[in-house]
Amino acid sequence: MENAGRTQEVLTARRAGLTGCRNCGRVHDCAAQVCARCGSRIASRDPHSLQRVWAWLAAGIIVYIPANIYPMLVTTTFGKTSQNSIVGGVIELFHHGAYVVALIVFVASVVIPIGKFLAIAYLAVSVRSAAVIRGHGRQKLYEVVEFIGRWSMIDVFVVAILSALVQLDFAATVNPGIAAASFALSVAFTMLSAHSFDPRLIWDAYEADDI
Repeated sequence: MENAGRTQEVLTARRAGLTGCRNCGRVHDCAAQVCARCGSRIASRDPHSLQRVWAWLAAGIIVYIPANIYPMLVTTTFGKTSQNSIVGGVIELFHHGAYVVALIVFVASVVIPIGKFLAIAYLAVSVRSAAVIRGHGRQKLYEVVEFIGRWSMIDVFVVAILSALVQLDFAATVNPGIAAASFALSVAFTMLSAHSFDPRLIWDAYEADDI
């Protein structure tokens, strides 16, 4: 019987000398360079994955700044124009007693984007250095980032719907502000950053943790 305190070695495809095609999924020996099924190039790991992750993430953070500074909505009511930024809109909703709506907008527009920035940056750093979250924690964090990505465009959808529906000439009109385009670009760049991350690097870090 082996010592109970001894760390159990995790058998991965790479340790078994196998690699899969990212296009069709067929498994090959690590020495293979071209997929026998679809003809795609085979690589055990994407060597440029982290470079693309950091590039798209930096672009997403840069365009997220004007998304919070400039107005998201430009509302005109009986000739009077008002402009609201994301945070300003949350504060105004809170003052009008719409606490639930204000909370949803705040979470979707501030908490989730900043959380994604931090999560993606942490994943990119953790696979190359010592990590606080070890083992499967990184895989779960990656899955969370992938899951919430589909909900990141809530603000943009709301602005588009309001702009299409509220067009009553002089009485009331709603138009998207500069921040709407910046926020949409930030979400798109962040999604590209997450998509560029090679999740197989997590397993390499998992092996390095000796879990």
